[in-house]
Amino acid sequence: MTTSHVVSSARSASPLGTLTVIPWASEPSADSAGTPFLMAYSLGDGRDGPEAGQQAMRAALESMNLSVGDRLFDLEKDAGINATLLVEGGSAVLTLPFLKVQCPVPEEWETAAHAQGKVYFLCSVRPWSEGVPGQPVDEARLRAFVSDEEMLTDCAHVLLPVRRIQG
Repeated sequence: MTTSHVVSSARSASPLGTLTVIPWASEPSADSAGTPFLMAYSLGDGRDGPEAGQQAMRAALESMNLSVGDRLFDLEKDAGINATLLVEGGSAVLTLPFLKVQCPVPEEWETAAHAQGKVYFLCSVRPWSEGVPGQPVDEARLRAFVSDEEMLTDCAHVLLPVRRIQG
């Protein structure tokens, strides 16, 4: 996991509230550039409170034909799921039916994403108010959140193919 984490967000007046995206990558090894991860979550600041936001996030994921916690979706094999990820020029652009956000990514994350050809995407139903846009997220706090078993059970898990601008 890298030590620099940039948080991007898209604000919504919906029950979802502020939707936030954060990238990180596992450490590269001799035979791998590492695994790039991208996580989307709400700050829990939706108009009807965090509980309504959790229900709204679960419903949004289910409307995409994603389930929470019970399987890993691979968009190269699982058809009918509307999600794309463009990785180019130090940015990742994630597009979901309920979210479109451009997220700056570290060079090692982009390298890993292009080398792997896919990114492990987590979309958490559980809000995380500590990962606030514009504020630094240190590795220990990020690691504690993303390794929490209950949080992982409350996520949709998706392998997103990496797209590039055709030139």
